[in-house]
Amino acid sequence: MRNLILMLSLLFTLTACASSSIGKMQPELIGKVTADMPAIDTTISIYELPVQNGVTYQDVVDSLKSVSEGLNFVNPANFPIGEHLKKRGIDPQGIKEVHSFCSLSLGAEIMLDHPEFLVFAPCRIAIYEKPDAQQKLKLFIALARPTFDLSSIKNPTPRAQKAAQELETILLNIIYKASKGDL
Repeated sequence: MRNLILMLSLLFTLTACASSSIGKMQPELIGKVTADMPAIDTTISIYELPVQNGVTYQDVVDSLKSVSEGLNFVNPANFPIGEHLKKRGIDPQGIKEVHSFCSLSLGAEIMLDHPEFLVFAPCRIAIYEKPDAQQKLKLFIALARPTFDLSSIKNPTPRAQKAAQELETILLNIIYKASKGDL
C-alpha cells in the first residue's frame, strides 16, 4: 500500500510538471500578423517569408532601412556572411546576411526585467537565398522571433511578455513590407 501511495504521488507530480507552463509564453502573447500574412508557427523561432518575384535584394535592404527608421528602430550592425565566406574561398550559394534591429524603448522593458535577454539582442533579420522546388535560388527574409526567445527566460514578467509581443508584431510587419519591397 505504501508503494502504491508513493507511485501515485510520483505520477501526480510528474503529470503536474509536464503540464506546467513555466518558461512558456501564453499563446496570445506571440506577435500578431495581418490576415494577408502567413500564420506564425509557434513551435519554431523563425518566421520566414519568400521575397515576392520582381523584388530585388537591394529593394529588400532599402525597404528594411526605410520602414524600420520610420518606426524609430535603429540598425546598429549588419553582417554580410556571404562576403566573409567568399573571402575564405567558400561559395555562399547566394546571398547570406544578417541585419540587426533595435527598439530601445521596447527592448528596455524586457532587459530591465530580464538582463539575461541581452543574449538575444539586438533582434535579427536574415536575408538569404536558398534553392526553390526547381533548384533555382530564391530570395527569403526571416526573423528570429522575440517572443520565442523570451520563452527561454524562466518566469518572464507580464511587462516583458507584452513588450516582446509588441516588438515581434512590429518586426513581422517590417519584414512583410520588405518582402514586397515597400518603402
